[in-house]
Amino acid sequence: MNRLRFPPVLAAIAATLLAFAIPGYADSRETLGAGDTLRITVFQNPDLTTETRISEQGTILFPLIGEVTLSGQTPTAAATRIASQLKQGDFLKNPQVSVTVVQVRSRQVSVLGLVARPGRYALDDTSSKLTDILALAGGIVPGGDDTVTVMGSRGGKIQKVKIDVPGMYRSGDLSSNIEVQNGDTIFVPRAPVFYIYGEVLRAGAYRLEPNATVMNALSLGGGLTPRGTERGLKINRRLPDGAMKKLDARLADQIQPDDVIYVPESLF
Repeated sequence: MNRLRFPPVLAAIAATLLAFAIPGYADSRETLGAGDTLRITVFQNPDLTTETRISEQGTILFPLIGEVTLSGQTPTAAATRIASQLKQGDFLKNPQVSVTVVQVRSRQVSVLGLVARPGRYALDDTSSKLTDILALAGGIVPGGDDTVTVMGSRGGKIQKVKIDVPGMYRSGDLSSNIEVQNGDTIFVPRAPVFYIYGEVLRAGAYRLEPNATVMNALSLGGGLTPRGTERGLKINRRLPDGAMKKLDARLADQIQPDDVIYVPESLF
């Protein structure tokens, strides 16, 4: 095979241009892994352009040099490894190689619970914030809680973080919009509810908003029927040990998840 030769100055210029002009050539903090799809190009050698996927063993097959291990390498390090093997095999004199990540499959997060499209989603440099991944999953559906849970391994320990997504935007503090990492799980639980029955116009289950009171509950229930009264209101509340307790309720009392509010009938 004919060896391509060009002066060292031109080779250096070509390498510099590639580093700035071709995505994936510049150094990256992210490493390659099994399932990632790559596009590999060699400057002035279009016949060597290859689009391939990293195998479960962490390798690819590249023309001339055969199997190359790339798992755990950055795109820049992968390009250097391929170039080195091309040079060592005496196939090219001074190869300039670029590795571009076409599709990321090795770095993924799981999104579960009440989102439009639960599943596994790939991470990349432009969509690693919590809200970015929730958007990819179609967002939180009606009935989903505002507070989502993110679980993942940090420093060898499993961490669990709860984040109030709308609260970040109400306060303007986006510091809780964390960077999710490979292997994380995002879970959107069902929003807490309370129940109201008795002498109200619309008895049933309602979403529990923060700091909601008995008065708010009566309003959501459509108010009292002509026979209803605010006297003798009761709340049936489940205690931490699982037992049920009946409490006297006042209009200003805050309600808790799964409370059952009873509105009695007036005796007069």
